[in-house]
Amino acid sequence: MKMKICFLLVTLLSCYNSFSQESSKPEKTSVAGRFYGRVLDASTNKGLEATSVQLIQRKFDKSSQTTKDIPVNGMLTLKNGDFNFENVPVSSGLVLVITALGFSKHEQHIITDQKVSKKQGLDVDLGNIRLKIDPKLLQTVTVTAEKPLMSLGIDRKVFNVEKSLVSAGGTAEDVMRSVPSLSVDIDGNVSLRNSSPQIFVDGRPTTMALDQIPADAIQSVEIITNPSAKFDASGGGGGILNIVLKKNRKAGYNGSLKTGIDQRGRYSFGGDINVRQDKINMFASVNYRQRKLISKGTTDRLTFFDNGNTQLYQSDYNIQERANFFVRAGLDWLLDNRNTITVSGYFSDSHSNGHSTTSLLIDTMQVNGKNTSFSERQAFPGNINKDNGASIGYKHLFTKAGKEWTADLNFTGSNYTQRNNITTTAYNLVNGPVSNQFGQLIDGSGANANVTFQTDYIDPVSKNSKLELGARIQMKNADNRNVISYRNEMGGFAKIPQLSSDYINKNKVFAGYANFSNKINKFGYQVGLRLESSAYNGDVTTASVSGGDTLISYRNDFPFSLFPSMFLSQDLGKDQQLQFSITRRINRPDFGQLFPFTDYSDSLNLSRGNADLKPEFTYSAELAYEKSFSGKNIFMASLYYKYTDQLITRYQERYQNPVTGKEDIINTFINANSSYTGGLELIYRQSITKWWELTSNLNFFTTRIDLNNSTSINLKSIYSWFSKLNNTVKLPGNFSFEVSSEYSSKRLLPQGGGKNGPGKGGATSWGQPQATAQGFIRPRLEVDAAVRYDFLKNKKASVILHVSDIFRSDANNIYSESAYFRQNSYRLRDPQYFRIHFSWRFGKFDTSLFKRKNNKMEPEDVDEF
Repeated sequence: MKMKICFLLVTLLSCYNSFSQESSKPEKTSVAGRFYGRVLDASTNKGLEATSVQLIQRKFDKSSQTTKDIPVNGMLTLKNGDFNFENVPVSSGLVLVITALGFSKHEQHIITDQKVSKKQGLDVDLGNIRLKIDPKLLQTVTVTAEKPLMSLGIDRKVFNVEKSLVSAGGTAEDVMRSVPSLSVDIDGNVSLRNSSPQIFVDGRPTTMALDQIPADAIQSVEIITNPSAKFDASGGGGGILNIVLKKNRKAGYNGSLKTGIDQRGRYSFGGDINVRQDKINMFASVNYRQRKLISKGTTDRLTFFDNGNTQLYQSDYNIQERANFFVRAGLDWLLDNRNTITVSGYFSDSHSNGHSTTSLLIDTMQVNGKNTSFSERQAFPGNINKDNGASIGYKHLFTKAGKEWTADLNFTGSNYTQRNNITTTAYNLVNGPVSNQFGQLIDGSGANANVTFQTDYIDPVSKNSKLELGARIQMKNADNRNVISYRNEMGGFAKIPQLSSDYINKNKVFAGYANFSNKINKFGYQVGLRLESSAYNGDVTTASVSGGDTLISYRNDFPFSLFPSMFLSQDLGKDQQLQFSITRRINRPDFGQLFPFTDYSDSLNLSRGNADLKPEFTYSAELAYEKSFSGKNIFMASLYYKYTDQLITRYQERYQNPVTGKEDIINTFINANSSYTGGLELIYRQSITKWWELTSNLNFFTTRIDLNNSTSINLKSIYSWFSKLNNTVKLPGNFSFEVSSEYSSKRLLPQGGGKNGPGKGGATSWGQPQATAQGFIRPRLEVDAAVRYDFLKNKKASVILHVSDIFRSDANNIYSESAYFRQNSYRLRDPQYFRIHFSWRFGKFDTSLFKRKNNKMEPEDVDEF
């Protein structure tokens, strides 16, 4: 209890310091930028070829009391007048100088104010520059400098995670553990404000699981708690979690090599490379990772049946071996300064094999006495998942600054096979003689395919207003085949037709949107409207009791649904900003939730979808405040509320098991009446000293789910709090240290039905009882740490030692109940887990690019990076 109180006090104090500490000196910045444009003849409006274009840095020399011009970069324009400067060191006093025979000299100041940038990079279009005989006024472009560790956009929070120590050598799961606002349980399930967000990769939905994405491939994480009309309306109240992968456009080549090993001797290795030459920018990365997972758990459940109560005591021990291979590649073809074609793709191959031992002691308290049974189950599950994706995109920049049109086609797909060989041995007494043995074999396979086409058009109507239009088509197909067999007297396996099935699901969504934004003095607004039409249908084929096949079909159509959004912002001055947003969104039932057939693959966790599920609709409102201090310090506060109608949630109910003929509990899904979540979230990033940085996150919230069901028990609203602290300390001798901690108080189970239906596995370990909306999660604490040592010239090499769950306190401890049962379950996975990671960065700025047909001049002070 003392540890929890101290943890809360430390978090509160760190947030309080946001108003009492400011760094007295702004930090120096070091940013490489891209500047491009086109030089035209003002009289003919045609491009001027072979015009001299230079970038110089204008500095004041204190010793001579004069201003000096230092050349930074230069080139001659192409035939159409284009010029392009890559990897330019951004600093104050940067000036563009253009000279051509017969034309007046043109100078254009590019000024940096050394303030923290709120943009995701520095890419400046200087537009069309017209040369004429008449004198010209100096034009000024204001450019901000450094990419911040976190920033607040009009509809998202951006967290740059490239330098995270605790996630190095891990997966996207490890990255999410260090990101404010996000909570990750021991199975890798992510929740955002007690709801499950929709996972995107580079702005598009993905079929990959988080543990299939290498942490070293991630550049930043965008949290979109209240998505605008521009985004797909699906996802409900959980919002969108967008993972932005790394891609570099530095001229020349650069990359890195990585390897690591953990305490169980499982290793990882990988590398990435980026090559930029002329109009082609190519990137590729490869990663391979092994992992051995060990988990232990216990469950006790008291079930109330008409003929008596049943008390179950279950203990589980699971071992799982995983291996994942991930490769990603692509290229940008820069046709010219304003037209780019991008092609990319990825492939992931994951294998897992496991062994689980489950002991079951059941006391059945019948009317005529008490009956005890004991059994042990040995299971050997194996899975193969293969995911792939490809995309092609086109981007056109108009002459008018900020005006652009993009179009892209994306495909993601997966196929998987699953096999589980199970042997259950029954005993008359604990440690007594064997009374019976039963063998079972489950074979499953399936595939998913998702095709998306999207086009977007942005037009700055005026200096302060912007119009955005877009359209989107998405088509999903999924199928699942499940074959259950039993071991016969001959030792072979015979199929049980009534328990096997073949399931096909199709889903289509057509959408269009319009956004209009405007700024009046310090007040800005954005209003949007999205129109979506959706339909999904499915077919289930299984054998009937009387013989032959039975086909079950269902279909749901939603011709038109409107999703409005509104965002308001007010610049309060003194680096302060206030925002308000309100949106309406939808969450459609997915493949596993709709599956209208009982899945017997796990006899301890029978599950069945519900083809009658309706979509849930969420109404969200959020008020956000941001204050920036000197020294990259930033404070954010958000007051939020969301209401969901027809919430899709897990539910457990009584069921007559046709295999055993006895009453049982089955996991299914229902539309609850409604739910709401409201809270206050505080985030503060603070440079306490030059060598100590602290990011703190505190979230107070309350949640309630109204099931409106005669057999359910509605729990009262629970007031909860969640906290994260991330400390980064720079030590002497090129050492650095990071500690990341997370604490969650008692809270209701996350809203939403989850994705653990038939098909591509689920987040819950096989054999572990599943939880429902009829319960809560007990408090949990997780503390991770890492230490890093940098060495070699320019700190090109690094070694990182990482340990997770230092205090063995990150456990799933869940209570759930209904009119039929009361259940407690506890599970712990891989506490105090160590791994070591090594990386080496290489690269060279290709100065020869400045000696070719473009006659570009070499920049000064060019070093390898």
